[in-house]
Amino acid sequence: MRRSTALPKPPAGQPLPESHIWQTLRTLFPYLWRYRLRVLAAMACLIGAKVANVSVPLVFKDMIDGLSGKEQLLALPVLLLVLYGTLRFSTALFTELREILFARVTQRAVRQVSLEVFGHLHALSLRFHLERQTGGVSRDIERGSRSISSLISYTLYSILPTLVEIGLVLGILFVKYDIGYVIITLISLVSYIVFTIKVSNWRIDIRRAVNENDSAANTRAIDSLLNYETVKYFNNEAWEAKRYDEQLIKWEDAATRSQTTLAFLNLGQQAIIALGVTAMMWRAASGVVDGQMTIGDLVLVNAFLIQLYAPLNFLGIVYREIRQALTDIERMFKLLNENREIADAADARDLPSGPLQVNFDAVDFAYEANRQILKTVSFAIPPGKTVAVVGHSGAGKSTLSRLLFRFYDVSGGAIRINGIDLRSLKQSSLRTAIGIVPQDTVLFNDTIFYNINYGRPEASRDEVLTAARAAQLHDFIETLPLKYETRVGERGLKLSGGEKQRVAIARALLKNPPILIFDEATSALDSATERAIQMQLEHVAIGHTTLLIAHRLSTVMNSDEILVMSDGHIIERGTHAALLSAGGNYAKMWALQQQEDAASSTLATSTPKAAEA
Repeated sequence: MRRSTALPKPPAGQPLPESHIWQTLRTLFPYLWRYRLRVLAAMACLIGAKVANVSVPLVFKDMIDGLSGKEQLLALPVLLLVLYGTLRFSTALFTELREILFARVTQRAVRQVSLEVFGHLHALSLRFHLERQTGGVSRDIERGSRSISSLISYTLYSILPTLVEIGLVLGILFVKYDIGYVIITLISLVSYIVFTIKVSNWRIDIRRAVNENDSAANTRAIDSLLNYETVKYFNNEAWEAKRYDEQLIKWEDAATRSQTTLAFLNLGQQAIIALGVTAMMWRAASGVVDGQMTIGDLVLVNAFLIQLYAPLNFLGIVYREIRQALTDIERMFKLLNENREIADAADARDLPSGPLQVNFDAVDFAYEANRQILKTVSFAIPPGKTVAVVGHSGAGKSTLSRLLFRFYDVSGGAIRINGIDLRSLKQSSLRTAIGIVPQDTVLFNDTIFYNINYGRPEASRDEVLTAARAAQLHDFIETLPLKYETRVGERGLKLSGGEKQRVAIARALLKNPPILIFDEATSALDSATERAIQMQLEHVAIGHTTLLIAHRLSTVMNSDEILVMSDGHIIERGTHAALLSAGGNYAKMWALQQQEDAASSTLATSTPKAAEA
């Protein structure tokens, strides 16, 4: 179907509520007021620059009148020329001093707000990050940070100087001439400002639509690129391009409406300025003809008009940019207002040092109210012991590790370490005491060394290499051209699943915490490597309180206790030998996996013979 080329009618304006404007400004103000001395000094420079700027036409008027008099003195124009040049330079001097004084304030404010948003995002719960759209969030932060600088610059360098200059000019016109000039100027200014605000507010929804569609398009693009291999697997490049273009079409329509309505705004502004200038010059010219004003007065009024309307013309653009900046900053500050969900209690304390015991006491948990994952789960991991949890997918095994890290709070019951409820501990202290090898290893787009060293950034290079050897990774790294400086690519995509998992194991070994979690730690490894690393993990687990989550039962045989989970419940528990003797679910799972391993071994040994034949 052919799309209509008719320009859609812009929606009725719904400006950013005043409460939001003031809330945004109140949130931003403390970041600036920390440098109040610089701010006040910059304001003094601003006023000095405008006083000098407004004095220039006054001196120029006296020069004109002095040169046009019948008995002119040469000394008078020369002195005025020197004063004229001095005032011109003073305007530039005070302006640049203001820039120098305020530059640090602006950049520091941008830095501190960006850092606070970044820190807050890391403090938000896993639930937020599972639901977020990375492209949209990154674009919100980028635009918000940039808009803080824009807002400060436009306010300090455009709005305030223009308001100061308007006040000074109106005062001079009132003192030196009659009230008519002041009235004409005020009518022109008020008309211009009211028109600009009304039309800009009318356009604000269009500008928001541009931003919303820009963020949405960016989100789709990033999501598609992050899943590059999946796109290729299913030959869906055209489908992805079509989805991306659907969002770009919406952005194109909104951007077109924004541009055309901007032209209407500019045209109306110029019409108001033209009428105001014409009325002022007509009145000044009439005064000269009537002998009530000199040629210098006419030049003075004209110069004032140029000084007023030049920045005023730019003021329309500035107002639009300030409104847009406020909208962008509001979106970024909304991220700061996101509920942290998991926060330290006011009296939270550090985890005590020494051997640690973990207890799950009648734990209930649900990601969503209508889908309960864990149901009255109770077990203990004594200090230095290993407890394994096995079961089919969806039984709730990995949820145990997320709750132990306190990515979520339990719905019922409690998780305790040495008898202390996790909710009474500082999260930083808790997570320092736990190391994990997750089921799905995601790496930073940096070197192999950086990704291993991330487990303990202050570790020495020798310690990093020792951890790599323990994870059966060192020999592989040494075969690479750049060795430990090899970059792993976005999310570690340049490495195989097994190589990524060994990096994760090395990282956890380097951290060497008192509590270890292995969540399917060897699931992506071949049998030979799995056996080698399994022996190493069992050695590493000695003296550590260890939670071992596994699907392959061969990896949990030597655990001190094995828990069998199904549908959120623990249905069996005991040692490997005891569970086999019981002949329950564990025994059935063991028998099934033994059959699968036997079949795989038979296939592996028969393949070479077939190839020889």
